[in-house]
Amino acid sequence: MATVETGAIRPFTVEIPEAELEALRGRIAATRWPSRELVADRSQGVQLATVQELARYWATEYDVRRCEARLNAVPQFTTEIDGADIHFIHVRSRHENALPLIMTHGWPGSVIEMIDSVGPLTDPTAHGGGAEDAFHLVLPSLPGYGFSGEPVEVGWDLGRTAGAWAELMRRLGYTRYVAQGGDVGAGVTDAMGRQAPESLIGIHTNLLVPALSGTMPTDTDEERAAAAQIATFQQSGNGYFVEMATRPQTIGYALLDSPVALAAWMLDHDTDSYDKIARAFVDGQPVGNLSRDHILDNVTLYWLTGTGASAARSYWEAYGPDAPAAGRPPLPPPAIPVGFTTFPGEIWRTPRSWVEASYPNVAYFNEVDRGGHFAAWEEPELFSSEVRAAFGSLR
Repeated sequence: MATVETGAIRPFTVEIPEAELEALRGRIAATRWPSRELVADRSQGVQLATVQELARYWATEYDVRRCEARLNAVPQFTTEIDGADIHFIHVRSRHENALPLIMTHGWPGSVIEMIDSVGPLTDPTAHGGGAEDAFHLVLPSLPGYGFSGEPVEVGWDLGRTAGAWAELMRRLGYTRYVAQGGDVGAGVTDAMGRQAPESLIGIHTNLLVPALSGTMPTDTDEERAAAAQIATFQQSGNGYFVEMATRPQTIGYALLDSPVALAAWMLDHDTDSYDKIARAFVDGQPVGNLSRDHILDNVTLYWLTGTGASAARSYWEAYGPDAPAAGRPPLPPPAIPVGFTTFPGEIWRTPRSWVEASYPNVAYFNEVDRGGHFAAWEEPELFSSEVRAAFGSLR
């Protein structure tokens, strides 16, 4: 790679060589399949019927050029920050007083899960909103994910990424902006709020990060139900989390060598999203935007960029007991306004009381009636309306 000026922002275009697609199809065809699971549900893992139908569709019907065109239809850039090459989408609204917004994806997601939110957020007048609801939108790829470069040293935890995002917004000339995140992106957004860069005026998340590491109240039925959901996840649903937080390199060999292993690993997240994705492939009945093509757009991005292992290492950095960040005391809660939306299919349904116990300045809270862990992906219009509502008072 040629040496580039530090701080330079460079246009980026996705160009997928046909030879890589042929190699992908060949690897899918050469898959060695396990026998069928011995249970009727997903308690032993991703079910054979789901992955075999995914593989069949991937090798014979899926068209990655459609995804390539979708990505290249929005302005993309790269810039080097703190030694890492960061890829990002940057769409400026045509509306004069648009509020700058940086949104961060999670695992096993990517900027692809947010593409269908670009229109509703940057051009709300075409989606039932007003010009006063518009955002200038920045969608970065986490370090080691997608088209961003892999970190070449340890230490890229949530806080370091949060600092990189503040620098990115500074380079783009934004002196007053807001931030949104879900999953890993919620951790980055929470860290941005705690670091309190001068230009950040509010945050919104749809996963309550403090509930993963702290004790939450269990005084009400709603609180006890949420605590029980977290306990169930920790007992039988977080195998991927434990492996990536403790041994990301081990699983990385399979993720880089077998596209089917990569797909199965990425599907094995939470029960709600898995059931919806399985329904899309096995029954041909997608829920919201979780269609076969959209799911494979995301998996294919991980495969073609070879970022399965580096994305897994981000969990080691953020949550691993051996990472440099382990045991580091948390920064004080954000003093800026905080918004939160609870989606019913999330790993747990966060009560308002938990949000208020975690953040001193809750300016917005809402519980909606549909959507899950990948809210921006599954329900982009609903998700966008929540983001607009959360930051409405900050304009």
